[in-house]
Amino acid sequence: MDRAGFVVDAALLDRLAQLGGNVSALHREMLAKAGGARVPSLATLHRAVTQALAVEAPALPDPGVATTMDELAEQLSALKAWAGDPSYARITSLVNAAGRPNGDPVGRTTVSDCFRPGRRRLSAELVTAIVQVLHPDPLYLAQWQQALQAVAGQRWAASQVRVYGTLPPELPLFTGRTDELRRLREALATDGIAAIQGMAGVGKTQLAVRAAHLLAYERTLFVSLRGFDPDPSHPPADPVAVLDGFLRLLGVPGSNIPHDLAACRQLFDERLSGTRTLVVLDNAADADQVRPLLPTTPGCSALVTSRRSLDALDPAVSLSLEVFGPPEALRFLTDEVGAATVRDDPEAAERITELCGRLPLALGLVAAQVRAKPGWSLADHADRLDERRRTGRLDDGVALALDRSYQNLDAGQQRLLRLVALHPAEDFDSHAAAALTGGDLETVRTGLRQLYADHLITLAGDDRYTQHDLIRLHAAELAHEHERPAARREALTRLFDHYLATTVAAMTILYPTGADRRPSAPPTATPIPALPDSDAASAWLTAEHSTLMVVAAYAHDHGWPTHTVRLAQVLFFYLLYTSYRDLLAMNDRAAVAARSAGDAHAEAKALSAQGVAYTNLGRTELAADRLERSAGLFRSVHDVRGQAHTVMNRANLEFYHRGPAAAKVHYEKAYALYLEADDRIGEARALHNLGYNEGTLGNFEAAIDFLTRGLTIHQEVGDLNSTAKALSNMANIEARGGRLDEARKHGEEALALARRLGNRSFEADALDALGLVHTRLGEPEPAIDCHERALAFKRAAGDRVGEADILNGLGEATRAAGHLESSITHFEAALTIAGDSGMAEQQGRACTGLAHTLDQQGDRAAARQYFERALHLYTEHDMHEAEAIRTLLAAR
Repeated sequence: MDRAGFVVDAALLDRLAQLGGNVSALHREMLAKAGGARVPSLATLHRAVTQALAVEAPALPDPGVATTMDELAEQLSALKAWAGDPSYARITSLVNAAGRPNGDPVGRTTVSDCFRPGRRRLSAELVTAIVQVLHPDPLYLAQWQQALQAVAGQRWAASQVRVYGTLPPELPLFTGRTDELRRLREALATDGIAAIQGMAGVGKTQLAVRAAHLLAYERTLFVSLRGFDPDPSHPPADPVAVLDGFLRLLGVPGSNIPHDLAACRQLFDERLSGTRTLVVLDNAADADQVRPLLPTTPGCSALVTSRRSLDALDPAVSLSLEVFGPPEALRFLTDEVGAATVRDDPEAAERITELCGRLPLALGLVAAQVRAKPGWSLADHADRLDERRRTGRLDDGVALALDRSYQNLDAGQQRLLRLVALHPAEDFDSHAAAALTGGDLETVRTGLRQLYADHLITLAGDDRYTQHDLIRLHAAELAHEHERPAARREALTRLFDHYLATTVAAMTILYPTGADRRPSAPPTATPIPALPDSDAASAWLTAEHSTLMVVAAYAHDHGWPTHTVRLAQVLFFYLLYTSYRDLLAMNDRAAVAARSAGDAHAEAKALSAQGVAYTNLGRTELAADRLERSAGLFRSVHDVRGQAHTVMNRANLEFYHRGPAAAKVHYEKAYALYLEADDRIGEARALHNLGYNEGTLGNFEAAIDFLTRGLTIHQEVGDLNSTAKALSNMANIEARGGRLDEARKHGEEALALARRLGNRSFEADALDALGLVHTRLGEPEPAIDCHERALAFKRAAGDRVGEADILNGLGEATRAAGHLESSITHFEAALTIAGDSGMAEQQGRACTGLAHTLDQQGDRAAARQYFERALHLYTEHDMHEAEAIRTLLAAR
């Protein structure tokens, strides 16, 4: 059989589908069944499968590219065409035959409207049903569900979640639940899952926290999943966001955290391996939300609470928690208020427990009132509760207890409780509370401690507080009843000024270069946290990351667009190095906010930031669109520096996806614009990018000159992050040009600086450059080690551009070490990524690497095909490698 001309038939495609698309597994199976017959190489099989699939089926429309309702409708129309363009009547019939949640049939017009532009909203349930009948694949359906959430704005809120690396503090007193505690401790003594389910206020969280404190685990991860928060702005937490938070706590830098659920999950398991970790998942919406968050590594366990049944998780123990029985409720009240108090009037104590529905949350609130009014008898408290119930003002134990607790506070504490309930995030510290009230910090801290003692707020950590969702809802209603709209707005403005001012202070410490170009801090009436050094600044940003994202969204949605815009601008570099996803989300809102405010300059900056995020996420068309729009706006406001930034970002996009020849003119234009703007920082960045680009084109002397000039300016202005990047680029180009001693020196300097800065992305760049140096020096084993470490960083970060580059370096190193099958695997992986993302340089490099490796294996025909493919790519994109390939082919 001619391996180069191998053809994939339908039966082989069916088997490939059964193997989940794993070509390598199919190849191993073919080898095992060959019985001496010749089998195509893995590279040939991969190429043949790719060609067959390209003929067999066009690509499925990607709903993830949609950012508006109209774009989502366009993708739905594309899916209809992909599915053979069935009529709307046929789709309607299939949807109704499948059954709908409400049982009502849908009409043809309603279905067809989903495919038409101009809609302000779409029925997520109906669109999901349509997708399901057009392409009933669960994973593809999940993509549509995510896209619908994102377009509707729900995904933003769902992705903002606070996670903790420690348990919340226990209550000073814990009463009852003895049997439940025993069962939980037995079930979680080794690895396993335990579930607690029950109504709101029944004490699920406190039981889980108590049990977790009693268990001897090395570490604990805790999160509230917001499964049943009555506030629609706090939807159930997205599992990807929860894993993102857990991974940060487990030591993974934000820039190295993947963006999809499967990759996050894999990294989570890797990080938990070899540890004894308890994962506490509080207030879960359902089993589906929980399932991706459950640890599967030996020695790790999960404790889950929910108001719904979690039996679908097949837990080792499942507790259905009820309200206290009469004896347990009375014992709880006795423990809280003292035996003597209850002994004086046991009948009144029993009345209180019944008026509170024997619900732990309500009983705790009333107990705090009893302690606060030593002059009142238990009968007085019981009578007051009964009186308020008879007036019809409140009709359940929690509401009764909340109202009485509120009435028991002094005016200052009442106002504090009302205003902290307006905070848009899940938790807050005393500085934020002081900003909301405008009060003295120490007075506010005293008030918070009293609210905690009264069971009206909960400790979430050192100087951090949160509220039970029922209490927060009740207090927010009181705020709207007692605080004038202007007063509520003033409180939130103080809060947003506080976060913006502290963010400016933290970023000035961490990224001093260019600080004068970022928005300045607004004046604040209350003190911001002390940030004496970079560690404190970094810790504050890490602690408040999710809060800042929520604040930016809330400010945009509720009439503070300027705060959203300024936060996005101040946080650009922090988000660039921690999360492309959050960089995009923040600037999506900022662009809309700027547009609504008529601020073309701010909109241009936000669009440019979106372009950077999309470039790194491999979304070429969207990146180009945002950068083009940004450049136009900068031109309209005559901002030369802004134009330079956008042209530079466009150059990077062109370099990654069309090659250095296409990028060169953009880098030269950016350099000229920076000179015109007298921007030294921008000038240096343009020079070092020009240098790397020239090196990729084979102009090594010019490349070293540009790089040296750029590096000198970076060092003069103290731009350490850019210095690290420039040193890596210098090492890479020097290695390609044969200056290996200089390359090693600059690579080691880049690595040391990147590690000192804690920038894992730049550390990966330095390791990749050093790997290339080792390969060129004939040291393949250390080269493999460098590339593998760099690959782990880039793969975890979801950096597709960097991953393809490093895989090619790894392919070259393994070939040099004689590991030819591994080399083919790495080059094929690089080619797949580069092909998907349109990266011409990396495609050419992968094809060249495959050709050399196949040639060493003796497969000259397949090698020639890859050499020819590489030549076509290099010629098309004017790369210097074309001449060497042309010469090689002529000699064959």
